[in-house]
Formats: sequence, structure tokens, C-alpha cells
Amino acid sequence: MSGHGTPIPMSSAPCGPLSGTANVPGDKSISHRSLILGAMAVGETRITGLLEGEDVLDTAKAMQAFGATVTNHGGGEWTVSGVGVGGFAEPDNVIDCGNSGTGVRLIMGAMATCPITVTFTGDASLNGRPMGRVTDPLALFGTRAVGRTGGRLPMTLVGAADPVPVRYVVPVPSAQVKSAVLLAGLNAPGQTVVIEKEATRDHTERMLQGFGATMHVAETDEGREITLEGQPELQPQTIVVPRDPSSAAFPVCAAIITPGSDVLVPNIGLNPTRAGLFTTLQEMGADLTYENMREEGGEPVADLRAKFSPDLRGIAVPPARVASMIDEYPVLSVVAAFAQGVTDMQGVKELRVKESDRIDAMAKGLRAAGVTVDEGEDWWKVTGLGHGNVPGGVTVASQLDHRIAMAFMVMGMATQKPMSVDDGSPIATSFPLFETLMADLGAQITRGDA
Repeated sequence: MSGHGTPIPMSSAPCGPLSGTANVPGDKSISHRSLILGAMAVGETRITGLLEGEDVLDTAKAMQAFGATVTNHGGGEWTVSGVGVGGFAEPDNVIDCGNSGTGVRLIMGAMATCPITVTFTGDASLNGRPMGRVTDPLALFGTRAVGRTGGRLPMTLVGAADPVPVRYVVPVPSAQVKSAVLLAGLNAPGQTVVIEKEATRDHTERMLQGFGATMHVAETDEGREITLEGQPELQPQTIVVPRDPSSAAFPVCAAIITPGSDVLVPNIGLNPTRAGLFTTLQEMGADLTYENMREEGGEPVADLRAKFSPDLRGIAVPPARVASMIDEYPVLSVVAAFAQGVTDMQGVKELRVKESDRIDAMAKGLRAAGVTVDEGEDWWKVTGLGHGNVPGGVTVASQLDHRIAMAFMVMGMATQKPMSVDDGSPIATSFPLFETLMADLGAQITRGDA
């Protein structure tokens, strides 16, 4: 599948019990960061378990364009020979980040304090997403950005030749913005300080410390304050990428709503800034348990077992949990459709500026399938129909969004009639083996309309 090419209609039909082991891909967030920090280190970084979806492969190509040597040894094993902090060369061509907001924003941060000029572009979805939230703080370092109206790609960044350290309060919870500022701060003298009022996923901080950067994190009256000492020499690392909790969400949620299911998802990263969905599902009454809990590469990891849960109930999801599960709300809303009562999701305006307006995309699809959805700019509520009562039987627009497409494929496994999406090709950006993995568990996903 290709998130950049010809649309691929897909359908999912009601199926029997899902069972077996779901070996989901490596964590996308950690995969991006492994490649970028490996390129900023001096020496060879070895990575195993790298997610080989299109988003991450686009980041690998970008690091090569900046002068790093990136080698795929097969089976998720990669090496990156870095050029050092501040050592990025000016690319010969435009950097195409495909569908990846994480990739483009982190790469912008990494090059922002290098004296080079870089033009970025992406697919139709990425080129419609706002970049000002990253380019505004990068301008404080001395970086200049020129893009389309509304701060959209294609966009050219002129890196700061004489960067200055920055103190920046992140205005909205965003790991991408925080990470872009920290990566830019690596090549600025002195201390760069980032303050986030609400904690977001902390993979960048954990990985920077692993690569040898000097960093201090403190809780202050303003929020979580991260202080980074600029211009270190990063040391190459050996990184084992845990499996992606955002990808695990799909087989887990499918098992919870499909009668008789029992699915094991091994080696899932359970970083507390990423595991909000699993806590939420348990609160809804899902039969979801952790086995073999351990730590790998500084990240908490466990095996997840998910079983069919016929007595799900709607809940109010705490707004403080949003940052730890922002990408999982589409598939959570599918689970909510099979619960009894209302699932209330507040403080989620970030969903409106993802690969698509995810609130709008999911609300339209759920309503077409017979589910009541109420929404506002910063909230939405799904009124569940209970197990066995969701009609389905419609085709939904995926809006070039991999998570919308996969969420409705999960939904079709337990609706009364099959569910279809107009284009499943974007799934390849994050979960290229989705169809095969789900089929091995017993799902009936086919290409073409139902």
C-alpha cells in the first residue's frame, strides 16, 4: 500500500473470534527519534525493531539527504553513521515527509540551528496541516520560515547561522513542538528551556539523555521545565525499539468488541505518557491485562492480553489524559459505539489538526453507521448502542488518514453489516502489515467495496 498513490478501497466484515499473537510494528515515535538523533551523533548508532512504514522511511531518506549514512540491514535492523550536532549538510533537493507531521516537525527542529536552507513538502494531507506552531518557536533561535498561507507546506526554512538559546512555554500540549525546540536547542550555546503546562510523551527527553545530552527536568509553578545544555557531542547508541502502543490499539480494540476474542500483543511500550488508551479501556470495563512487565532501553514494556468484553460502559475520559492518548481517540470512539451509555471526550481540539480533522471524520462515519455523535470545537460525545446493536453497512471517507481508515476497519468486525472506507492506502504510513496481521487473527478485511 502507498499513502501517496492510487486510492485503495477496503472493507471489513463481521467475523468470528479473533485469536492469536499480534506482533505489531515498532513504535513510530521512537523510530523517528532514533534516526534523527543517530544522525546528530558522532559514530554509528544501531537500531533494531525500527518501524518500516512510509513515515519513518521518509525520515530515513531525509537524514541521508542531510549527510548521515543510513543503512537498512533487513529485518528491522538499521545503522546510522551520524554527522554530529550542527553537522547537517544542505540537501540537494526538497525534503518530502509524506504524511508525517511528526517527521517534518522534528526534522525542522533538528536543522533549525544549522546554517543551511531546506525546503519541506508532503502529501496533500500534510500540506494542509499548520506548521506555525513549530516555526514560531524556531524563529526565536534565529530561524526564518517562508511557506504558504496559514503556515502550510511547501515551506522553506533558513537555519540560524548564529543561534541563541531559547526559553519557551509550549502553548498547547504537543510533544512535536516540545521536541522540535529541544532538537534545535542542541546546536545553540548555553541553556535552552522548554516548559510544558501539561506533560506530553517524553521519548525525546529519555532518548537525549541516552545519547549523552545533559538535561534537567523539574516541576515548577509554570509546569514541567526541561533544561537542555547546548552543543554536546552526542554518543552513538544501540536502540531496541519497543512495539508501538498506537498500533497495538487496533488489534486490542478489535478483540474487545468482537465476540469470543482473545489476543496477545507482546512487547508493547507502556511509557506513561503514551498508555492512556489502555487505562481508559479498563475503566470502560474492558478485559485487558498486562503480563511480563519489564523495562527495555529505559522504556517500560509489557505483553498485553485483550479479550472480548460484552459489558462495556461509557465514561467521561479525563482531559488530563488527552496527551497520553491523542492518536487513539478515533479507535476509542469505535469502542464507545459498542458500549452502553455516553463516552464523553473533552479537551481534544488537537484532533482537529491531525492528518485530518479526526473529530469530523469519525463523527461523520459513526453517524452514517447508525451511532449518535455530538461534537463541539474541543469535545465530542459518542452514545453507545451496546454489543450487537451497531448497524454499520456504509462506506466512510478516510480523508487520507491512516488512523481513520484502521478505526473503521476495526468497527466492521463487530457491526451488523460490513464497513468500508474509500481509501485504505494511508495505512501503509504507520502499519504496513495491518491487513496481514488482522487476517492472521481471524479478521475479514478485503480490498474493494463491500
